[in-house]
Amino acid sequence: MLRSEPLPTASAAPRVILTPMVRLILIALVAAAMIVIFMTINSRGNWDFVLPFRGRKVLAIVVVAVAIAISTVVFQTITANRILTPSIMGFDALYMLVQTIAVFSLGGSRLLQVDPRLRFLVDVLVMVVFSGLLFWWLFIKSNRSLHMLVLIGIIFGTLFRSATNMLQRMIDPTDFAVLQDIGFASFNSVDPTLVGLGASIVVVMALIVAWRNRILDAMQLGRAPAISIGVDYSREVMIVLALTSILISVSTALVGPITFFGLLVAHLAYQTVGSSAHRYTVPAASCYAITFLVGGQLILEHVFNFNSSLSIMVEFVGGVLFILLLIRGNRK
Repeated sequence: MLRSEPLPTASAAPRVILTPMVRLILIALVAAAMIVIFMTINSRGNWDFVLPFRGRKVLAIVVVAVAIAISTVVFQTITANRILTPSIMGFDALYMLVQTIAVFSLGGSRLLQVDPRLRFLVDVLVMVVFSGLLFWWLFIKSNRSLHMLVLIGIIFGTLFRSATNMLQRMIDPTDFAVLQDIGFASFNSVDPTLVGLGASIVVVMALIVAWRNRILDAMQLGRAPAISIGVDYSREVMIVLALTSILISVSTALVGPITFFGLLVAHLAYQTVGSSAHRYTVPAASCYAITFLVGGQLILEHVFNFNSSLSIMVEFVGGVLFILLLIRGNRK
């Protein structure tokens, strides 16, 4: 009598395990597909106008996305905390204070007449100098801890916001409207020359981070383990903080402040790439950032007809994720 073999059940099916590289490639393909959709949707064959016009937006989005993603991942590495972002240092508040002072002293109309490249360089220079002085005071002069840096960053951010609110109450309503437009992140009015300048800076910073991937992986283990395997921990922290300052300064000066976006894309990279190595998490976070910013711009233009702001959409999602991470941490 023949015995029938049992049929394979669903639980007995072989499990497909994707390597981190395969996952990264899939994430990158999604980002590329989103760019293609954005470049071609509702084009109606007007390629001579559509491709250059939308291409400039995509380039600006890619520059900002990569800058925010890299700075967030490496900042969370040295702080050993995955709910902190570089914005905790008060860069967004400092940016708004600089813009408010400029509008208050020059007026909104005169400020808009200033060469955009000069404004961009001034914004970047002010934020980099601020961070440099802060790092020098805390690490070189006083040799204080990284946690003190975060605490003082929060205090400075509160101070900058208070000064900004005070000045905004004293400026002309017309100038205030100009200031409000500056305060929301937008990719619709980015100067192409600024995008090229920002892209060159971000490429250099990205190459430096890629070159130091192994060091960042070691720093991820903690201060004592990193020092035990030969890493000059204090020096590397200063380098990472300098890179973070430059990247966030470029991103903020290009399109304005985006507070919680880095938290969103970095967390997704940690959860989906399947590895904590920076050679995977940094590109994955960058691809997620490109996907969300391009997708958000696509929805903004073709669904909401520019009746909202991309920063509002991004900050809402990132803020919700931040609250969920805090609740999850408290439960643990």
